[in-house]
Amino acid sequence: MPARILIAEDDRKNADLVRRFLEREGHVTAIVYDGRAAIEEARRCRPDLLVLDLMLPHVDGLDVCRVLRSEPSGGTEIPIIMLTARASEDDLLVGLALGADDYLTKPYSPRELVARVRTVLRRSARSTAAVPEVYRVGDLAIDTARHEVRAAGRAVETTPAEFNILACLAASPGRAFTRQLLLEHVSGFGRDATGRTIDVHVMNLRRKIEPVPTRPRYLLTVYGVGYKLAEEQQPDAAAEVPAPERPGRWDAS
Repeated sequence: MPARILIAEDDRKNADLVRRFLEREGHVTAIVYDGRAAIEEARRCRPDLLVLDLMLPHVDGLDVCRVLRSEPSGGTEIPIIMLTARASEDDLLVGLALGADDYLTKPYSPRELVARVRTVLRRSARSTAAVPEVYRVGDLAIDTARHEVRAAGRAVETTPAEFNILACLAASPGRAFTRQLLLEHVSGFGRDATGRTIDVHVMNLRRKIEPVPTRPRYLLTVYGVGYKLAEEQQPDAAAEVPAPERPGRWDAS
């Protein structure tokens, strides 16, 4: 399905190349060339996906992601694919910790980016399919029909990747999933992803849903295996240590 995709890239030649490849797929695109404009355009238009370069002027990509993910008015719902020339694992983990859904290092093939975009959009669109009803355990409720998570009656804002991990685990409560299996089920992380990718998302989820993140009651570790969602409330679970340029116009031509 066609999507509205915002491209935040200060290299105009590369931005135009990405735009042309995405529009061949039928998507509608807009381009901005600095981080401040990316935040403003994302707030204004609420795109279906943001392709975000990290090395942006005025406000870098990590801060763009941090700002959008902290806003309760919809920024948490925008899937984000980060692009960067930085290839270290630390950069990858920082980006994922801030809520990025995928991460691509330069140089990359535009066709690979298009494939990642397709996967992230598909994953976001199908995120309600894993569990056909509300799954509840203790004070935690995962409503896949409404794409909502509530903890102790409080609405919890999750990124698309975080919600999909919860939905995947909720489809088989009590079943232990390896990190690799979660990477395969919640696809779209790409070749740079490792088991640490899942660990970072789980750590972020626990901060949001667990009364005491270091003593999880819902999202449990299966030592030597991976993770599972509790089948029932487990209060005694073992502790774990665990001046910008004007935005480019939206254009389907």
